[in-house]
Amino acid sequence: MSTFWKNWLMAWCGGVALFGVVLTTGAFPATDGLMRWLLGVLGGAPAEMTPPLRFALAVMGPVSIGWALTFAAAFRAAIMLGDAGAPVWRLTTAGVLVWFVVDSSLSVATGFGLNVAPNVVLLAGYLLPLIRTGVLSGRPLSATGVHG
Repeated sequence: MSTFWKNWLMAWCGGVALFGVVLTTGAFPATDGLMRWLLGVLGGAPAEMTPPLRFALAVMGPVSIGWALTFAAAFRAAIMLGDAGAPVWRLTTAGVLVWFVVDSSLSVATGFGLNVAPNVVLLAGYLLPLIRTGVLSGRPLSATGVHG
């Protein structure tokens, strides 16, 4: 995998971690401004920051940060394995797809359908380097773009 795509995937992880930080800021009234705004945009109305919502954000933020770090470790391991890393790429992709389907479905079901848009961007940002490099097949693309 080229340095460009390695950096792309690490930036993807950084974006997920940064979003986790944003979620975490919703735990406290003194830091919840960005989260209030985001929930208002996604839900179409000002968010009511209840104690259960604050608790959920306090849990989901660190989970997202941990998810990002876990993916970064999996990506590094898969890259180090080279062609033998395809099973790692497939399993991490299964995890991303489960997240996408459940998160997007529940976003729509709970009235936050606009959340599907950033989910699609995040999914595309993940899949693009995997498709372009061929790592899911275990036969990475050569510099000419042909499977080796």
